[in-house]
Amino acid sequence: MQHKILAEAEEHMKKALESVRHEFVGVRTGKASPALLDTVKVEAYGSQMPLMQVGSVSAPEPRLLVVQPFDKSLIKAITHAINEANLGLSPADDGQVIRIPIPTLTEERRRDLVKLISRFAEEGRVRIRQVRHDALKHIKDGEKDGDIPGDDSKHMQVDAQKLTDRYVGLIDELLKKKTAEVMEV
Repeated sequence: MQHKILAEAEEHMKKALESVRHEFVGVRTGKASPALLDTVKVEAYGSQMPLMQVGSVSAPEPRLLVVQPFDKSLIKAITHAINEANLGLSPADDGQVIRIPIPTLTEERRRDLVKLISRFAEEGRVRIRQVRHDALKHIKDGEKDGDIPGDDSKHMQVDAQKLTDRYVGLIDELLKKKTAEVMEV
């Protein structure tokens, strides 16, 4: 039971970290990245499908994305879906492929993006601290019930804090890198 509490806590902390990483990928930095279109859903064959299932996305140049539909009849639907996704992008199709120029970011927009990613990072830190709080509660309950000896309880609490510090540090590292990427002109 003792190791199970910390293993579960670490698992939840990993998920919080991955969630922050996923949020960061969706933040446009002025560089073309196929991941920018991960959230786009296309109306195709009677249902909403992720863009990745109806076409391939590439970044042949630093400021250009190209979508190559698997089925040419979906070009208009894909263009429409990218416009509807509110990503601030202007797709243009030539009947064969869809080209999406990535506009350069203004200083003000960069600052807004830094605020946004800082908020994502803080939400991740809060989730990690909540996991620590829950783990400490389980440890103390286990000690109270006699399932966890006092010494082990103290060690586990220290380990839970170390885990928390490690994952918060990883989020801070991600934030630092992403901030530098966003502010890069």
